[in-house]
Amino acid sequence: MRKRTFAALALIGVMVVSTLAGCGASASKTADAPADGKKVLRVGMECAYAPFNWTQDADTTPDGSKAVKIFGSDYYAYGYDVAVAQKLAEQMGMELEVHKVEWSSIGISLDAGDYDAIIAGMGKTKEREASYSFTDPYYYRDNCIVVKKGGQYEGVKGLSDLAGTGCKVTTQLGTGWIPLLDQIEGAEQSGNFETTSECFMAISNGSADVCIVDLPTAQSAALTNDDLTIIQLDESDSFTGDDEMVNVCIATRKDDTALRDQIQEAMNAIGWNDKAKMDELMSTVLTQQPAAN
Repeated sequence: MRKRTFAALALIGVMVVSTLAGCGASASKTADAPADGKKVLRVGMECAYAPFNWTQDADTTPDGSKAVKIFGSDYYAYGYDVAVAQKLAEQMGMELEVHKVEWSSIGISLDAGDYDAIIAGMGKTKEREASYSFTDPYYYRDNCIVVKKGGQYEGVKGLSDLAGTGCKVTTQLGTGWIPLLDQIEGAEQSGNFETTSECFMAISNGSADVCIVDLPTAQSAALTNDDLTIIQLDESDSFTGDDEMVNVCIATRKDDTALRDQIQEAMNAIGWNDKAKMDELMSTVLTQQPAAN
């Protein structure tokens, strides 16, 4: 009799624990869902690549634009990428969720399912197209070089002016600019950096002489760094094979063409194939970044 009573009590205990565990799992799922029941557009970006994306303390910018809270953080993200992502999420009827990730692992984290799209100033290259699905461009950019103001390379007009000088060149790791470094004849590759901010710091402190980067990023850096001079090389004496880096596109996982197509439809619906619109937004965003960026 006692054995049966003990067994019954044990069974009841197991049932109670199981029920509580089930309630706990259900509550956790509910907590992860948006309060309004909308689907979530989970986007990965550096949040350290102004003016495309940056991190800030406040939830608004100087002109009153709303920044987006970074997932798992007390900080907020804004920039061109965030502003475009907000427009697309609204058109798609989704909540925007921004995930901060280092550039070197941005593709790995997408494949791992940490987020579902990359909106991070990413150029569409043949190499990347083998691994990811891309939308049409949501921005078109020009490339440039950045040198130290008042330095020996400030008067450069074309690549031929750099040839044979032994200048120290740099750019950001994992980007389409790396192959361009070899086009500066006789240059010394001084090492590349995880972020563009580190590249510009190298120019300022003299550990590098020339940084290859896109024009908006250079303009953004020049707003807060008086040491920098931006040079747009003469078209007849510039880099070759850099066309891929001009097209800035949104990436999804290779097999997630459904989301890629949904994002593309939203881009088409809001007319985000108009270069004038793109340039207008970029010009506005450039004036909104915090001094630290």
